[in-house]
Amino acid sequence: MFMGEMLTQFGSIIASIMFGYAMFQQYFPYDLRRYLTKYTDKVVGLVYPYIHITFNEYSGDRFKRSEIYLAIQNYLSTNSTARAKRLKADDIKDTKSLVLTLADNEEVTDDFQGVKLWWTSYKSVPKNSSFSWYPNSDEKRFYRLTFHRRHRELITTTYLNHLVEEGKSIAIKNRQRKLYTNGSGESYYGGKRSKWSHVLFEHPASFDTLAMDPKKKQEIINDLLKFKKGKDYYAKIGKAWKRGYLLYGPPGTGKSTMISAMANFLDYDVYDLELTAVKDNTELKKLLIDTSNKSIIVIEDIDCSLDLTGQRKKEKEKDEDEDKEKSKDPIRKKAEEDNNKSKVTLSGLLNFIDGIWSACGGERLIVFTTNYVDKLDPALIRRGRMDKHIELSYCGFEAFKVLARNYLDVESHDLFPTIERLLGETEMTPADVAENLMPKSDEEDADKCLKSLVEAIENAKEEAIKKKAEDEAKLKEEEEAKLKAQEEEKVKAEKEKLEKESEPKPDKVDVKCKCGNGTLDKEVKENGSVTT
Repeated sequence: MFMGEMLTQFGSIIASIMFGYAMFQQYFPYDLRRYLTKYTDKVVGLVYPYIHITFNEYSGDRFKRSEIYLAIQNYLSTNSTARAKRLKADDIKDTKSLVLTLADNEEVTDDFQGVKLWWTSYKSVPKNSSFSWYPNSDEKRFYRLTFHRRHRELITTTYLNHLVEEGKSIAIKNRQRKLYTNGSGESYYGGKRSKWSHVLFEHPASFDTLAMDPKKKQEIINDLLKFKKGKDYYAKIGKAWKRGYLLYGPPGTGKSTMISAMANFLDYDVYDLELTAVKDNTELKKLLIDTSNKSIIVIEDIDCSLDLTGQRKKEKEKDEDEDKEKSKDPIRKKAEEDNNKSKVTLSGLLNFIDGIWSACGGERLIVFTTNYVDKLDPALIRRGRMDKHIELSYCGFEAFKVLARNYLDVESHDLFPTIERLLGETEMTPADVAENLMPKSDEEDADKCLKSLVEAIENAKEEAIKKKAEDEAKLKEEEEAKLKAQEEEKVKAEKEKLEKESEPKPDKVDVKCKCGNGTLDKEVKENGSVTT
């Protein structure tokens, strides 16, 4: 009976308070309420030891979510959701999987250097009932951080910086990496106009499956790791945080696969830059500005991209007949116009990779690939621009063992010594070796694939020998033809000399010329000369 009376009285008190608060909000003037609230908060602050910091989802620009809010969301989803009782599963754009976040009005704790903090997720809904085409846009979400005031300096400096950096690194780790390319048109992404368009980067290549010498592979891995951890080092030496790689070698030696393996190893986006689609140097700089950090900028087959292979000056004079021919042939004329569409110069490209503009952003790799490194201008590939030159050559035995393990799950076989000997005598690309190792049906096993490879290498060896003999024979024919032409020229010259000597000599002619006041006797000889 006593408990029932207490509950009844408590309910009456609560109802009275709520009624009084409603009357206060409804009938008291706003200015009076504002002053009462202000001084009430001051009085409470004298005895209340905790500080609150609010982080709104949208601040300033209503159309763009706050990066701080997103960093807090990522941080809490990884570090504190294990202690929360109510969670939300969100399918956030450009992430690999579902992201668990705090439900509305849920509170979790966090510990930092022995200090306890409280995070609460809030959602406020407007009180007015006005109609809106986008009702969700009127909702306001925010996080509130609560901590004791004696830890103010630690939280506002060290903790918040740690939280933002950790949240951004988690976002990068969870993001879906992309493969970008540039075109003639423009696309919109994230409310921003850009020359880059993208697809998801899903290439499965890795250094474990890359067919090359293990020592050389480990050297590249160490170089990449050193670069990735080199932010402070690059700042110390006064260089932009970027590094250039030149991949060169015959077609089919794995240059594109190497780029994919590098991107997967570093967890970077890839920007495939097509120089022929870039109008001029200014557009090239804009494309560079639009690239993100933690990315690889790739120019494949740069020896085929525009006129950047050592010809710094164009010929000033052209053959008139050739110009007339071009004007008569509309197809040829259009082809020439298309070739001259891009006005990117060697100077513009050099400034792109190593000039002032190259310092816009950081943690970038710039990779060139070429089949013919000798064709490139030395200024383009010197150290400091292309810092590391990597030759990807024909398949050796160590690279073959990687391919055999990848394609056939074979570590050793009776045919390995034969294959090692043949690969040492024959030039075959890793792409050709891989094609022969790949089973073409369910009936083909490792033995058949290895035998097929041996046969293919032997055929390639025979073709190489045959081609070498043909080239030697052709060279010999050319030398013989050259010697024959020289002999014919020599015989012709001797014949002309003999004919000249056998011609009859003319008689002497005395010529008397009157010159001025006297006469001058001259003798004209048979060779046409005149003597006095």
